[in-house]
Amino acid sequence: MTACLRSVLLLLVALLILADNLTLDDRIFAGDPPEPDTSWKYPPDMPGSRIEIYKRVGNVSLNAYIFEPQGHVADDDRPAIVFFFGGGWRGGTPGQFLPHCQHLAERGMVAISVDYRVKSRQNAWPQDCLEDAKSAIRWTRKNAKRLGIDPNRIAAGGGSAGGHLAAATANIDGFERDSEDTSISSSPNAMVLFNPAVALTQVDSLKLVPEEKLEDIKARTQGNPEEIAPINHVRAGLPPSIIFHGTADPTVLFASVEEFAKRMVAAGNRCELMPHKDQVHGFFNAGRGKGEARAKANCNYHKTIIQLDAFLDSLGYFETRR
Repeated sequence: MTACLRSVLLLLVALLILADNLTLDDRIFAGDPPEPDTSWKYPPDMPGSRIEIYKRVGNVSLNAYIFEPQGHVADDDRPAIVFFFGGGWRGGTPGQFLPHCQHLAERGMVAISVDYRVKSRQNAWPQDCLEDAKSAIRWTRKNAKRLGIDPNRIAAGGGSAGGHLAAATANIDGFERDSEDTSISSSPNAMVLFNPAVALTQVDSLKLVPEEKLEDIKARTQGNPEEIAPINHVRAGLPPSIIFHGTADPTVLFASVEEFAKRMVAAGNRCELMPHKDQVHGFFNAGRGKGEARAKANCNYHKTIIQLDAFLDSLGYFETRR
């Protein structure tokens, strides 16, 4: 039995003790967990999805890649999740969350990975990225009946800069597009955050951002990082959240999510921090690297999926398996 298989099995057993409605995937016992489909190019290959345009800005059309459960119909009332890719607000691809979307669609959710404007393609600022993220949540909720989605069970997910956007849709006011119907909420009902950039400056004398990155972040955010930093906007009444983060992350410091989670809990919100010991930035991304590094990334993907399933199941986003 490999170290990866052993750790995945131990995590599954621990979760089964806590939740008897979770089931083991028979494939886990045949060897290391299989590597999921991945697509790291732009535009991405998204097998199993259909595409709708959720927003147009000038001559730019922003796609929503929609993954639906087998047999899904518009009369369904299923939970959904909207994913935002990482890339420092400069680049990236919706294909980052292809495996997560395929997995969650298999579990009965409508999973959507969206494109949004970035610096390298549309000369966008992070504030523009946040506007697009809010538009994506609002579009999903506005079209919930047509899409067979429960408008009160829409999660936001993302990694790194995409994790920042997912968190910011929940707790930062403003940055709404004027032409949209703001009577329809752009805030999600849950947050799924993979090494999210929740702090963009040092906060209360705490070192939450690497010193060498401070000026770059300030420049990237038009000189106003605090206005879009989720850690600066924690308050009571925010959606439940889960954070997956490597303790050795040199890009988004683990201390930043520790402090964010601490503030969330102190405000009365549910925030589950899942530390992944000695892991670095992007540790959960399957399909990258070669050899041992690739195998390790695949193992970490499966570990986080197990934890993600348990979190979403606790919210009632999965049908109980018998």
